[in-house]
Amino acid sequence: MMKYDVVVIGSGFGGLACALLLSKAGCRVLVLEAHWQPGGCMQSYQRKGHTFDTGLHYVGGLDDGETLHDVFGQLGLLRLPWHRMDVEGTDQITIDGRTFCLAQGFDRFVDVLATDFPHQRQALRTYVGMLQGPDQDPSVNAWQWLDETFSDKLLIDVLSGSCLKTELRRESLPLLAFAHSQKSYIQSSWRLRGDSGMIVRSMVNDIRHMGGDVVCRAEVKELIEQDGRIVAAMCDNGERYEGRLFISDIHPAQTFALVKESKVLKNIFRRRMTMLENTYGMYTFSLVLKPHSLPYFNHNKFVYEGGSVWDEDTTKVMLSCRVPEEDSDDATLLDLLTPCDKDPMTLAETVIPGLRDMVSEQYVSTPRTWQRFTHTPDGSAYGIRKDCRQSLLTMLSPRTPLSNLLLTGQNVMLHGLEGVAMTARQTCDIIMRNHTEYLRI
Repeated sequence: MMKYDVVVIGSGFGGLACALLLSKAGCRVLVLEAHWQPGGCMQSYQRKGHTFDTGLHYVGGLDDGETLHDVFGQLGLLRLPWHRMDVEGTDQITIDGRTFCLAQGFDRFVDVLATDFPHQRQALRTYVGMLQGPDQDPSVNAWQWLDETFSDKLLIDVLSGSCLKTELRRESLPLLAFAHSQKSYIQSSWRLRGDSGMIVRSMVNDIRHMGGDVVCRAEVKELIEQDGRIVAAMCDNGERYEGRLFISDIHPAQTFALVKESKVLKNIFRRRMTMLENTYGMYTFSLVLKPHSLPYFNHNKFVYEGGSVWDEDTTKVMLSCRVPEEDSDDATLLDLLTPCDKDPMTLAETVIPGLRDMVSEQYVSTPRTWQRFTHTPDGSAYGIRKDCRQSLLTMLSPRTPLSNLLLTGQNVMLHGLEGVAMTARQTCDIIMRNHTEYLRI
């Protein structure tokens, strides 16, 4: 039986990123995945010859010197066919029939919004200064900071309008989480010319090329503890995988439930993990469009009606268009994303009239779908709900009470591709600084 340097539980982006970074550092790595294919929320699926994405729709900060450039370079992902989105309006925010553009580049971002809100130019400069500054105190409330900075409530809604990629809660969302969901997309925004599975395939191939293993249909049922350390993962395929270090990319509550018998994990700690609240789930309506029915649009459309962007019961939808894979000006695949459990087509047609008649096929995923395929509690889209009132309890460290078990993924510190990438790098940095005695490097 082979003993690995590092065993990674779960093959979402965080798990694969840790596995690849550590493989490149010389570690012998194993990734265990319960599903039949790797990728978690990054995986894609096929229906009638079309390939659809699950969680990824665009990425920010890939240019040299920007937020994700270095880590994507380390992961070999800059070589993928990235397509830059509209610089003058990556995200178009429509609120009760009025449309506003969020541009790329901090100065241009301010200038474009200041044409609609000239009286808020200085406040906008304060806003982008905050985004470009050091990380914010996680105990600072996002809504409160915005409300104190801007006198125009409509502008607050516009700035928050692209936040269907996070969960807006006035009473609890930390400014740190809000800022990280915005900053990199203002730096620069990109779509893949292809499906999100390209990222997964690239990372898995590189892990295997470095001598690592990725095993699917291997759901971990128990982590065996001896002398205060995890020594093995027992899987439902009957295999026992031994390792020196373990990284979990699944929900912390699920992770610690796998340690059936422990002298280290206290009951009060286990209860605290199970009591953490999770963010809401998303519904995705994946549409196949009839030929030549809709021109491709190189931006996202966020549409709100009937209330503030920050109100839970406001009707809302995000429209994201796949880059045509051939030289074509026509859109072929369009995703409608919403946290609401009702058909978003009527709202979407306020910005694309006649959309319903353009659709030839439609496939729908729900929070229950996410829960089934990714084992995410309640089908949560963004992991554990971060709370500025309890920042130490809801923004977790990669470290755990078990010395050789670490956490990664969107449930730990920050969600989204940027947050998960940064967390993966921090998880690996902890290992490289403090656990070399367990490794062969």
